Amino acid sequence: MTDPRTTVVVITHNRRPELLRTLDRLAELPERPTLIVVDNASTDGTADAVTRHHPRVRLLCPGRNLGAVGRNLAVRAVRTPYVAFCDDDSWWAPGSLSGAADLLDRYPGLATVTARILVEPGGVEDPITEELRDSPVRGPEWLPGPALGSFLAAATVLRTDAFRTAGGFHPRLWLGGEEELLAADLAANGWWLTYADHLTIHHQPSLVRDPTVRRAHGIRNTLWFTWLRRPAGPALRRTVYLARTVPRDTVSLRAFVEAAAALPWVLRERRVLPAEVEARMRVLEEAQQRSSARRYLG
Repeated sequence: MTDPRTTVVVITHNRRPELLRTLDRLAELPERPTLIVVDNASTDGTADAVTRHHPRVRLLCPGRNLGAVGRNLAVRAVRTPYVAFCDDDSWWAPGSLSGAADLLDRYPGLATVTARILVEPGGVEDPITEELRDSPVRGPEWLPGPALGSFLAAATVLRTDAFRTAGGFHPRLWLGGEEELLAADLAANGWWLTYADHLTIHHQPSLVRDPTVRRAHGIRNTLWFTWLRRPAGPALRRTVYLARTVPRDTVSLRAFVEAAAALPWVLRERRVLPAEVEARMRVLEEAQQRSSARRYLG
């Protein structure tokens, strides 16, 4: 069942045991995908461990923590038509990479395929899965699954050329909701995004994380995306909504301060979405506000 159509890209930082577990699982896949690991300046011996235990993995060491932009670096080296992203605490189920590639082969207007997420240990569905399955975004009749307005990088297979043309992940966003901007730009370029319930990725959330940093970046990046791409009226309404609903603490305050401090470059790079894509954003935003899976915690 070897399948040469997809390269798997993993970014990591100081999670050596979890990364090795993920690489063990990926190496067992029947598709035998090409694997690229970007070590974002780990200090726990990650690079040496990958070289020793998985010598066939292509290891990139940029020398600093690039965050999500590490994926951009890896995609430069990708030679396959499709690229699957994977976090160092998650792994694809057997057959899912081939299943996603089949969909991308069959539907040339499709840029991304997002899989069902099972949380380990236990194999229960991540709460976000129901939101993906019941996406309110209306897509064309040919779309093989629900149309999405965004995607989760660690559970998605993308068309490599579409990713490159859209510019990849924005370097300023680093990590935390960085997919939203790229997804909107893919849609603005005419691509569609979908969810595939028959594909699966497993996620065993790492214990090595700082939830307060993740929350601050998530709020900040949401504000940046909003003012980079949304019309003034919806952008203002979303900003007010966030200010009313995020936790009232120093983490949220720091996120808003960082977002406001970046106003000069945000205005320079501001490019409002086409009307049809903005319409999808409005529908999606209403659903997200009702979602129990989207809460700024930590």
